[in-house]
Amino acid sequence: MRCFTILGPSHSGKTTLAQRLSELEGKPARSETVGHMAFTRFSFMGDDWCAIDVAGGPELAGQSGGALLASDAAILCVPSDPDAAVLAAPYLRAIQAAGTPCLIFINRMDAPKGRVRDIVAALQSYCEHAIVLRQIPIREKGEVVGVVDLISERAWRYREGKPSSLVEIPEDAIDREQQARTELLEHLSDFDDALLEELIEDREPATGALYSISTRVMQENAVVPALLGAASHANGIVRLMKSLRHEAPQVDALRARLDAGGQALAVGFHARIKKHIGKSVYLRALAPGVAAGSPLGGTQVGNLVEIEGKGAVSALEPGEVAIAVKSDHLDAGKVFAAGETMDAPAWARGHPPVFARVLAPVNERDEVRLSDALAKAQQTDPGIALSQDEVTGHTVVRLQGPMHLRRLIEMLAEDFGVEAEDHAPSAIYRETISRRVEQHYRHRKQSGGAGQFADVKLVIEPQGRGAGFAFDDTVKGGAVPRNYIPSVEAGAKDALETGPFGFPVMDVLVTLLDGKHHSVDSSDHAFRTAGRMAVRDALQGAEPVLLQPIDKVLIHVPSVYSGAMVSLISSLKGQVLGFDRDPQAKGWDLFRALLPASAADELIRALGSATLGTAWYEAEFDHYEEIYGREAEKISREKAENAA
Repeated sequence: MRCFTILGPSHSGKTTLAQRLSELEGKPARSETVGHMAFTRFSFMGDDWCAIDVAGGPELAGQSGGALLASDAAILCVPSDPDAAVLAAPYLRAIQAAGTPCLIFINRMDAPKGRVRDIVAALQSYCEHAIVLRQIPIREKGEVVGVVDLISERAWRYREGKPSSLVEIPEDAIDREQQARTELLEHLSDFDDALLEELIEDREPATGALYSISTRVMQENAVVPALLGAASHANGIVRLMKSLRHEAPQVDALRARLDAGGQALAVGFHARIKKHIGKSVYLRALAPGVAAGSPLGGTQVGNLVEIEGKGAVSALEPGEVAIAVKSDHLDAGKVFAAGETMDAPAWARGHPPVFARVLAPVNERDEVRLSDALAKAQQTDPGIALSQDEVTGHTVVRLQGPMHLRRLIEMLAEDFGVEAEDHAPSAIYRETISRRVEQHYRHRKQSGGAGQFADVKLVIEPQGRGAGFAFDDTVKGGAVPRNYIPSVEAGAKDALETGPFGFPVMDVLVTLLDGKHHSVDSSDHAFRTAGRMAVRDALQGAEPVLLQPIDKVLIHVPSVYSGAMVSLISSLKGQVLGFDRDPQAKGWDLFRALLPASAADELIRALGSATLGTAWYEAEFDHYEEIYGREAEKISREKAENAA
């Protein structure tokens, strides 16, 4: 079995293309959709094929690595519009990072919105390898009615609902065909000395030799062929599938890309966990030896079933795809040898999740079930990260964006029967102080029996940012017995948990100067209380300051949108640090900035709007920064209202 992935922006016609390819021989295809992937199995010219259609959308572009893990080749489906090339840039970037040989299918040529040359040029600005046009359109009265193949120099006229018919190359297309063919041959000659010699000597190369060169350079991932068509009318579909059949590499090339040691037997590229069924891991065999009951990843495989769930499979031939059940040791995003499990390459892991939400069960009794379901969801989706809200203790889920969140909530209900609702995580503001304050506090309580007594004199003073909490004492002569001093420190820490603005206080030095004790009524509890009350009172006069967390963000953005980043960051009260060309992706920039962590959700929305969903970012905490005036008052007021 041979396997390929179809990628492309939303509304590019990917799903229609997958359907048309699977219908070429008139036999019913077998399909299944799981999450953001649709699997279609079909036959073509004696070979079995599996097409993986990855859902489009900005939040899913970075999650195509799983499909590419299992694919011999990729088809990048793009609309016939030069302005839409930037929308395909994230998918082209993912394909190139994976090293997957690629064919570009310029779709919707029945209603093109630009010249083919302009479309290819626009795509080339994001492609490391040369994009070579393999066909040119035949036009009549402004409409595309067929194509000329630049290698065979044959012309084909489209027929609605029927195979294209072989025709003579129209006279008005001959000059364009000759020019485009010359450019194609010059590109191919960069990789073949014999062809270069023929071109220099003005000799006509053999058609068969050109097809052989074209096959070799695609399998070596040296060029990216571009073909034309209209999937909705089945135009150009046969030629696309034949090119894939003749020029895409076999599964052994995929194995070599994933495992230089040559021990890999299979790759896990997708997974799902359903209530009452358990985990299902989608496997593609890379070599002989994958069978039910055989060792894989260090433990025996359970059962293998067809991807449509129709029947059991005893063993897989190299290239075949199946689902492993009752094999909880297997995971998606892993490469399996018989005795070990290896991590997939970094490119398969997708973008880091940055959209944070707290998920809580609609029914409070489902708290444990939700926690368990989220842990299982994380096993099957590399785009999910889990942590805890430090204030409420609720689970914080980090995802790719709002659409990803909706998919997760739907999956929790469908697969685990848990209804969940979301809200923003608690604010992670902090407080500090601006001046040194001495404070005296006496704690005395008498209630008939043993009383409580503790007297402390202490000073609080600010420390440098990031220094944290520190405690010292300069008590002389046993005014406060040594065994009670840790209790004063504990009380100070208690007071710093909630400052005047309602948030934890940081970067403070507390020094116990003096005090008094009572031989009967003093206790650890009394001195802890005195320490807490002394620090609490001192904070009021120490000119408290509210601090907000500042993140360092790294934005990956197509170069065409870099100019918009300065105003975008400024609008979010951020600070621009600069930008550089991305050394790992042609046509992309790396934009660096400092941004309030509270602006994360706004950044996601603003980036999506400003870059049509093509940019994404990474973030890490950098430092805390002071907030003054009305903004601080507003945050403190909201904190108090939420606590009420």
